[in-house]
Amino acid sequence: MTFRPTAPRLLPTLVLVGIALSAFNLRTAVTSLTPLLDVLGSAFGFGAATAGLLGMLPTAAFAVFGVATPALTRRIGLERTALLAMSLAAAGLVVRSLAQDVAVLALGAVIALAGMGIGNVVLPPLVKRWFPDRVGAVSTLYITVLQLGTMLPALLAVPVADALGWRISMGAWAVTAVAAAMPWLWMLLHHRDALAAPAPVAGPTTTPPGRASRSPIAWGMALMFGTTSLITYAMFTWLPLLLSQAGASPAFGGAMLAMFAAFGLIGALAMPSIAVRMRNPFVLVALCAACHVVAFTGLLLAPLAAPVVWVMLIGLGTCTFPLSLTLINLRTRSPAGSAALSGFMQGVGYALSCAGPLLFGVLHAATGGWHWPFAMLYLVVGLLLTGGWLACQPRVLEDSWHRAER
Repeated sequence: MTFRPTAPRLLPTLVLVGIALSAFNLRTAVTSLTPLLDVLGSAFGFGAATAGLLGMLPTAAFAVFGVATPALTRRIGLERTALLAMSLAAAGLVVRSLAQDVAVLALGAVIALAGMGIGNVVLPPLVKRWFPDRVGAVSTLYITVLQLGTMLPALLAVPVADALGWRISMGAWAVTAVAAAMPWLWMLLHHRDALAAPAPVAGPTTTPPGRASRSPIAWGMALMFGTTSLITYAMFTWLPLLLSQAGASPAFGGAMLAMFAAFGLIGALAMPSIAVRMRNPFVLVALCAACHVVAFTGLLLAPLAAPVVWVMLIGLGTCTFPLSLTLINLRTRSPAGSAALSGFMQGVGYALSCAGPLLFGVLHAATGGWHWPFAMLYLVVGLLLTGGWLACQPRVLEDSWHRAER
């Protein structure tokens, strides 16, 4: 395992623990809230419009802070940025749990999501900097832990709220965010030199000139990541209603949603280790797109004929999410390039994904059926293939930046 030769021998282990704990906290503010929206609506007196706004905050915050984080990492360094991310996440979760009105609830959510949006972007370049020869293994670790941190709050939110109240149910996750901040704080206090941003040295392996928007790799990554997120959030929002309108019970719809989320673990465990062994992993994108097309057709024409199969295929289709996160480091040479690509991909991608649940619902409301919403998703799969083709070509961001400059 590669690490900085001047650092103490145990420092890479500390960094690995920090990466894993931080990954666990990247979605806790999202999935600890949505199961309790009915409870919160009763407590604060808000309806569907406010609930929808709260539901859109995550992708909006991830988009804004995805764009802003690369500049932050250049100014204060990767490890200090990770400490800031987990500190904001913890503070926002506490503020949200103490809210007495909707405004403070939303404020706490924005603070927590700001930290998580920063964390989304900073983890891939941390992997690049500290573990350049273990990108696949470390990516598998942190993406798997991220998926666990997505599932557990959703599973525990209602039982904990029933037993101890909604404030404890939502606020308890601040403890894990504080725990995630501890490795980075320890480094700041005891290994300050290791946190210092690398001194810039002229050359293609350091901070490259130009902007990510000039690179077809960055646009391909943003398209692949954004369309994957759009499909994911559209299914999270509308799959239960689609199944219930077809004749299934609400409990069955919830079970299918849980199964859909669980399949993210399969991609997290398998995709990084497969991708690092392939010069051009576009075939994986094509297989994921095929899964989506078959699943969408099944849900549209015969939703209850084989719902487990349709949901399983959609879950497998979203394996382009861990593929995107792994390609951040496979398509860059330096931590600076990784941070820039991560920020652009997630900023543009999450902005694109905001439209998913909203447009799917608007088309359903306007037509009274599901044909036009799924027609939109078929188009999105086409964009996914386009983005995947650009992203998977065996080239690196830094080279395309230099060509753009010339």
